[in-house]
Amino acid sequence: MRIQRRNFISLLSGAAAWPLASLAQQQAMPVIGLLHPGSAEANASFLSEFRNGLGATGYVEGRNVAIEYRWAHGDNSRLVELATDLARRQVAVIVTPIGTATVLAAKAATTTIPIVFSAGTDPVKAGIVASLSRPGGNITGVNYMAVELGAKRVSLLHDLAPHASHLALLVNPANPIAAESEIKDAEAAAASIGRQIDVFKASTNSEIETAFAALVQNRADALLVGADPLFLDRRVPLVTLATRHLLPALYFQRHFVEVGGLISYGASNLVRYREIGIYAGRILKGEKPADMPVAQPTRFELVINLPTARATGIVVPSGLLAQADEVIE
Repeated sequence: MRIQRRNFISLLSGAAAWPLASLAQQQAMPVIGLLHPGSAEANASFLSEFRNGLGATGYVEGRNVAIEYRWAHGDNSRLVELATDLARRQVAVIVTPIGTATVLAAKAATTTIPIVFSAGTDPVKAGIVASLSRPGGNITGVNYMAVELGAKRVSLLHDLAPHASHLALLVNPANPIAAESEIKDAEAAAASIGRQIDVFKASTNSEIETAFAALVQNRADALLVGADPLFLDRRVPLVTLATRHLLPALYFQRHFVEVGGLISYGASNLVRYREIGIYAGRILKGEKPADMPVAQPTRFELVINLPTARATGIVVPSGLLAQADEVIE
């Protein structure tokens, strides 16, 4: 079959345009830079909720939005370098799903690229935003109040182990703003009920094991695990150590209880990941971070794992069980 010269040239021109059209479509796709202090493996369920939040605003990864992931794998010293790399790439939005140190690294890297954060420390006191209602600048997000609930967790730990006179608090010194705030609140709360609380610090796996050895040697009666992304990433070894030493331990997220931890109290992690996904999508649609109020949690959940209590010989008081939002049987 013969093809006329004019038609043949038109066919070639169309074929040549296909890759160009595809390239233009890829270049037009906005890119979100996601900066995380932990690892992808430990945060799969959370990232799924983040994508659900994006989906609620019409964005689907790989279809009309791309995501560049940067993982610090528990090493906060890498956060500034990773944030700077995302800023250099001129992504459309930088998202920091967890950690005060993470959002401060992103803030230091850019004053122009919009940033959506999620942090457990009061973002005004931490210098992240000017106010909750009008954040100002290029940044907004979600305050899930993890650190601010430290005093409440000390009270719950006292309810769990009323005869415990010697309490322990585990914090991450590589996240100093959150750690210092939590230490201050926990010490004040412990003093108000006539209890002593000793602070143990860890920022690596080996340091976590060393801290547990020290607090056991110190004869700690109960443990409060500080609200830090590192500990959420290391929730399985932390729960294993607490169970091995028969130590009543209270955590800041239900995800610890889901892997065998005894008790937790805090705002929903999944909800806030979805919220920051929605915020990122709204910014991609043209909203300004300066005009988007910082979201606050509206619900906190107390979760108790009874099989763990029985396995460790810990009797959970009936009054505490009555307060629980969920009891794992």
